[in-house]
Amino acid sequence: MARPTTSSNSSSSKPALIIAIAASVAMLYFGRSILIPLALSIVLSFLLSPFVAWLQRIRLGRTPAVLIVLLFCFALTASMGWTIADQLLEITSHIQDYRLNLEQKIRSLHSPKNTPIAQATATVQELNKELAAAPSIVAEATTKKTRPASPIPVQITAPPSNLLQDLRDFLGPLAAPLETAALVIIFMAFMLINREDLRNRLIRLGGQGQFLVMTQALEEASERLSRYLLLQFVVNAGYGLLFGIGLYVIGIPHALLCGALAALLRFVPYVGTWIATALPMAMAAAIFPGWKQCLWAFAVFALLELFTANLIEPWLYGSYTGISPLAILVAAVFWATLWGPVGLILSTPLTLCLILVGRYVPQMDFLEILLGDAPALRPEELYYQRLLAMDQDEARNVALTYLHEHSLDEFYEGLLIPALRLAEEDRHMDVLGDRSSEFISQTSRELIDDLQEHHESKDPAQTSLMPERQSEQDQVSNVNVACIPARDEADELVGMMLAESLRRNGVRASYLAIGTVEDMLGQVERGDFHVACVSALPPFAVGQARSLCKRLRTRFPRLLIIVGLWGFAGGVPKAQERVGASCTDAVCTHLGDALLLVRQLSAIEPRDEENSLGATSSQVHAAEGTRATSM
Repeated sequence: MARPTTSSNSSSSKPALIIAIAASVAMLYFGRSILIPLALSIVLSFLLSPFVAWLQRIRLGRTPAVLIVLLFCFALTASMGWTIADQLLEITSHIQDYRLNLEQKIRSLHSPKNTPIAQATATVQELNKELAAAPSIVAEATTKKTRPASPIPVQITAPPSNLLQDLRDFLGPLAAPLETAALVIIFMAFMLINREDLRNRLIRLGGQGQFLVMTQALEEASERLSRYLLLQFVVNAGYGLLFGIGLYVIGIPHALLCGALAALLRFVPYVGTWIATALPMAMAAAIFPGWKQCLWAFAVFALLELFTANLIEPWLYGSYTGISPLAILVAAVFWATLWGPVGLILSTPLTLCLILVGRYVPQMDFLEILLGDAPALRPEELYYQRLLAMDQDEARNVALTYLHEHSLDEFYEGLLIPALRLAEEDRHMDVLGDRSSEFISQTSRELIDDLQEHHESKDPAQTSLMPERQSEQDQVSNVNVACIPARDEADELVGMMLAESLRRNGVRASYLAIGTVEDMLGQVERGDFHVACVSALPPFAVGQARSLCKRLRTRFPRLLIIVGLWGFAGGVPKAQERVGASCTDAVCTHLGDALLLVRQLSAIEPRDEENSLGATSSQVHAAEGTRATSM
């Protein structure tokens, strides 16, 4: 009865989530006059908070520190704005001097009039003029027929103006940016002064049971945003400085203006750098007679952009964004559509905040999946998915890529065994067909065989370089281990991995193919084995492993038995509890632990249940603790 309720709850939550997202987007659009200054102030407060904290560390109060930082930023912005405006006015005053040069270059770009393309273009233009003139003639004739005898006088009166309206009319197009700037300064000052109070209110808003989550979220947001914005400011400032120096060396005037604009416009994703490059290229085209300086300006831009975007930025703050490239593009379009150019500038910081929301709010985890740069599928999931798609080549590429960065045992433990466990779960839930199951098993078997042949082809004398490892191999060289599958072919495949791992460490080991229990017991009897390792993929093979273990103990009382519940979630203590202590000498959950147990059990000449259990249990728990510490 609980399953339909859960399904109905999840299905009913999806429309509510869609409605909430639509309402949020509408609120962002219609409330942009207030939300844009608020978002700008939040981002700038993250950028300036490290400077405020530094001033506080030298025994300044919070309010004086905030005022000093704001005054410094205002002075820096005013001086740069004055310099840029002065150089812009100087450029506009010389436009007439560059007119003849520009006209000559424009004429040189035009194609000759006797070419087929030019003739076709002229013909299309004449047709457009004739088609546009026809409706106007008809409309004029109709207007003459329907024109009233005498015109109706209309008088337009302007409403009475106030001081605020007169000020807006006086400032003209600068009125809206100045209003936004004033709101940003006010919001930012209050946020910097009352930072701790705002943080505590956000934590309280999350609820008493979410103190840890809210604290972690706010700390990560503060650290990542502050560090990212500060590094971005440094990178863009250095970019503008180098760009201005390059233009100065080329000989393009007003290099300071071009460098400052390049640093500022680089905060605008995608289009900012191209706009910043267009100004010096246009100036070079207007001032110099040829195209040499214009091409040199573009070469400086291309060199700096390639070096900065592909080396400097990924190295400095690539890990602080955590946004996928496609998400950056989609976010830029989304925020630019909602908030215009300001939204384009804020797209990356706002998207980073959405990723953090998806990381710490379970209901919004889709945001981190869609926008984050973390792999959507883990390696074992990607390998299994490609096998489900019957794509053997790509599945092998995934496996070999993982193997390139990990050892063979780590490859078995981290990718192949978890992928087989996923296949077993789907098979037992009847969602994996026989054909797919056979394909997965066959592909994995071929991969194991290929890797085994690859490692066997290496120099066999390489182990002689490690004396301590050679002594361990001598200790277990006389031990013969049988890897026995507990239930089905997946258990047999893990047994193959275990046998190959043991052989690489000097142990005589072989795996048994899946078959009837009597047939496998007969092979154990004929093989003269000292240790039997029952291979089982939980949770479905635990019962069969316990049953096989009891059959082995009854038929071979002196045989040392290890049960491997690979990747069991509860660890060795829970695995030992599930299997039981009466039929086994030891239980392990990882391939490395199995090798450790073989070495321990090989020191026990006759089977003494009490001694073997005591020695192996303590050693396996120690190995589990070592693995947990290393992780």
